[in-house]
Amino acid sequence: MATELDIRNALASLKGPDGTTPFLRSGVLGGVAIQGEKVYVSLIAEPQNAKAIEPLRQAVEDQVKGVPGVSGALVTLTAERPQGSAPAPGPKAAAATARAMVPGIKHIIAVASGKGGVGKSTTAANLALALKDTGLTVGILDADIYGPSLPKLFGLSGKPQVRDGKIMIPLEGYGVKVMSIGFLIEEEAPMIWRGPMVMSALQQMMREVDWGTLDVLVVDMPPGTGDAQLTMAQSVPLAGAIIVSTPQDLALIDARRGVAMFKRVEVPILGVIENMSYFLCPECGTRSDIFGHGGARHEAERLGVPFLGEIPLHMEIREKSDAGLPVVATDPDGPHAKLYRGIAEQIKARLEGGAAPRTMPRIVIE
Repeated sequence: MATELDIRNALASLKGPDGTTPFLRSGVLGGVAIQGEKVYVSLIAEPQNAKAIEPLRQAVEDQVKGVPGVSGALVTLTAERPQGSAPAPGPKAAAATARAMVPGIKHIIAVASGKGGVGKSTTAANLALALKDTGLTVGILDADIYGPSLPKLFGLSGKPQVRDGKIMIPLEGYGVKVMSIGFLIEEEAPMIWRGPMVMSALQQMMREVDWGTLDVLVVDMPPGTGDAQLTMAQSVPLAGAIIVSTPQDLALIDARRGVAMFKRVEVPILGVIENMSYFLCPECGTRSDIFGHGGARHEAERLGVPFLGEIPLHMEIREKSDAGLPVVATDPDGPHAKLYRGIAEQIKARLEGGAAPRTMPRIVIE
């Protein structure tokens, strides 16, 4: 297997964008990631310079493909610089730059959480299916590079087909188009990637996928409010964000951070969902507020954002999710499907009559 040193040695003979400076000293190389015999390289370039840097991008790809032990190479462009290379603009300044929608997609919404373990991915999957039930054409993107869940939640496996050697065809589950890094790697393969590589992969899955014409693309965001989440929020045209939280105080602290992050980059908050809100014993019907109750509703009221509803902690939701049989699709007349559809109706109403879709900086991925 090739090493990063092998890749860098292969690129040492190239010149940077100015045609004079050695490539490795030009500041263009963002990162190198190796997965088996495949190599992923990111080049740092501003969106307006993407066309000019294309010959260099192709030259880098050709050089990498020629390294012994490399069976495939993908070289992408990213506007994100590694820490310490250059000062980054503030979030509002970044949000105010030139904007462009993803062709064919009317609305893009983010389903996010301030922390992991609150059932965000399960919620995102069922909301996508519930939005489809309202009559919308829907796709869902798994943006959680380090912990992709959508292949399991939708019961999908296999690699997407590729058209013209570049454009991926999303898989489909229960009438929803699905794309995830989980389709491209082995299930147990660790994603040991740094920020620029993660953003390159996300941009590729967003812009080099044949989504067709969609009313809504749901983005299952990574948990937390770190660099990857902030950059994703700034570089993707979001119509709004949905925050998922459990009722307990520890989760609500992180939910506040999630709301604050989206507000800083001027993304409308479509609402807050309280997941695992309560537990009803299937045997005796006794209700237990395992994580407390009502905390997300009160927090939404305090922050002045809509509260979309409560989803209980229930065995059926967990069992069907683990089996790739989401409740909205496989038990459409059940009480849980009705809860998700009620939330979806609110989201649809806000998209059609509320905040206009935002357009963000155009990231060109070659």
